Amino acid sequence: METIATPRARRPRPKVVTLSDSAAVRVKEIMAKAEKPYAGLRVGVKNGGCAGQEYVLEYAETAGPLDEVVEDKDVTILIDPKAVLFLIGTTIDYEVSRLSSKFVFRNPNETDACGCGESVTIIPAAAEE
Repeated sequence: METIATPRARRPRPKVVTLSDSAAVRVKEIMAKAEKPYAGLRVGVKNGGCAGQEYVLEYAETAGPLDEVVEDKDVTILIDPKAVLFLIGTTIDYEVSRLSSKFVFRNPNETDACGCGESVTIIPAAAEE
């Protein structure tokens, strides 16, 4: 008897990062005013600050071959492959107060933040078993 393997449908992967409605609107406004067209918004994490790590947001001219590409609310987000495990489940929000406006990362992997709010401590997400 011959066994025929049938491909199993893969469940959709959750997005590594999502945008709140206000963040999506603000990113689109910023990208529309950029000096040239960009492939998307690059999101990453770098070492620095008093808590050890900082979030990075910048224009991305092209997608890197290993970038995680997320489409959310008509915004292309390119995630540095080294940052994926640190950002899983993160929502990027945009807040406006009387004295400031800023992007805010709501990251379930964050374990600490400095008092000034510029740097964080993040542990990589655990692999699902």
